[in-house]
Amino acid sequence: MAQQFDFVILGSGLGGLQCGYILADFGFSVCILEKNHQLGGCLQVFAREKTVFDTGVHYIGGLDHGQDLYRYFSYFGLMDGVKWKRLDSEGFDRITFSGDPQTYHHDQGWDAFVQRLTAHFPSEKDAIAQYRDTIEQVAANFPMDRLEYSDTDHLDPGLLYLSASEFINGLTGNERLRDVLAGSSLLHAATAERCPLFVHALTTNGYMHGAWRCVDGGSQIAKVLAKGVHGRGGIIHRRTEVTHLRTDGGRITSAVCADGREFSARNFISNIHPKNTFDLLPPGVRKGPYFKRITSLPNSLSSFSAHIVCRPGSFPFLNHNHYHHRSSNVFAQPDYKVEDWPLIMMLSTPASSRTGEFADGMTLLSYMRSSEVALWADTHNTIVQPGYRGEDYEEFKRDRTERLIAAAEEIFPDIRSCIQSVHCTTPLTFRDYIGTDDGSMYGLEKDFRSPLRTFIPPHTKVSNLYLTGQNINLHGMAGVTISSVLTCSSFVGRKELIGRIRSQSNETR
Repeated sequence: MAQQFDFVILGSGLGGLQCGYILADFGFSVCILEKNHQLGGCLQVFAREKTVFDTGVHYIGGLDHGQDLYRYFSYFGLMDGVKWKRLDSEGFDRITFSGDPQTYHHDQGWDAFVQRLTAHFPSEKDAIAQYRDTIEQVAANFPMDRLEYSDTDHLDPGLLYLSASEFINGLTGNERLRDVLAGSSLLHAATAERCPLFVHALTTNGYMHGAWRCVDGGSQIAKVLAKGVHGRGGIIHRRTEVTHLRTDGGRITSAVCADGREFSARNFISNIHPKNTFDLLPPGVRKGPYFKRITSLPNSLSSFSAHIVCRPGSFPFLNHNHYHHRSSNVFAQPDYKVEDWPLIMMLSTPASSRTGEFADGMTLLSYMRSSEVALWADTHNTIVQPGYRGEDYEEFKRDRTERLIAAAEEIFPDIRSCIQSVHCTTPLTFRDYIGTDDGSMYGLEKDFRSPLRTFIPPHTKVSNLYLTGQNINLHGMAGVTISSVLTCSSFVGRKELIGRIRSQSNETR
């Protein structure tokens, strides 16, 4: 007989764990089903030679005392339960370009940001100040980001139709300043043709109000949330892959798993990609324009990363991120030529409890089309289901790793001498562990030309199936956190939930 719960949640990514925490906090019986051994989705980490690497969470914005995500995270016990390290105030992001010896700093705090860039571009002070003012104005139109109650998710719907690249290009004719303002656009794999201004604004504004790293990896976040779920009576099952959802009369009755177990509930919340969620439904249930629309939406790009274990005492610990551009278009270019890849590279050094002057490791990351690994699309390799993709795949990884290292040499000429070993992740790695068909980094791509088409409400056309995660609101830690609140508001009321978060947030740290 199937176990019965108020809620069964598919996937233990950040959104799934937060939904489980909230609903259990309100007294509901909750069961979270996770196909992998490690909880957390993009919060997962791995270790090589005692060096911990993040797979998806390299830094987080808005965590200074009293800031918006700080208050959300305080409710979830994350501010006290996770070890945090604040990135450099003077240049938490640093931007460079091939052929340009200057390093451009993004400083924390809007006043410092404007002052620093004005020093780089003295004649562009008004344009830089206008950039700051507009970004703050756009961000202020999203009340949930400020933990404020509103019946609407955005106060000015017209803002959804503004283009990030058109806004930046309209500020100034100085092409280098344009590139610097959009220099960290890899954060949302944004294309100039589609990226809405609100995506750029919400992401940028968050980092201006406190950029932080998790010490010893983002998996701590999953562990704290899981402990909170357990402490409120919730149940979490690892290595429990849902193969299909059983329905009766247009409602889901149970989630059936690969090992034969079955979990029944009054309501089901999916933290996995909407398309993959709908694939679990019987064919007769997932018919109609709603399902066709959502499953036809394009995903954002995927990524390739080279995770490097450093020789002891060889490479300095960088308490900032370094974005290096090899193209005049700093936005993502899905139609890049393979021979030109990578057009952009982000370098970061993870923080660990033993970090001192030197880094234990570093990560080199760039976006990548999933089509580059289509040759091996029929293979799978995870801890739960290990597999081998073949020597040609290993050669592909070696080639792309060499290209990333060559790009890094443009800013750190001695980087090769610091390498002890290299371990790669590709779009297939993301696909196998996270569950998207193409290994997309940030799920469904937002498009300012038709923004409402890419806004997915939490409730679906199946009466007791709800969605959460980065596809519902926005990607990133703040976006997913707000998505979990929006989803749970369907059951506990938005005003009451926001009130509880505000009242229980730890404001003493």
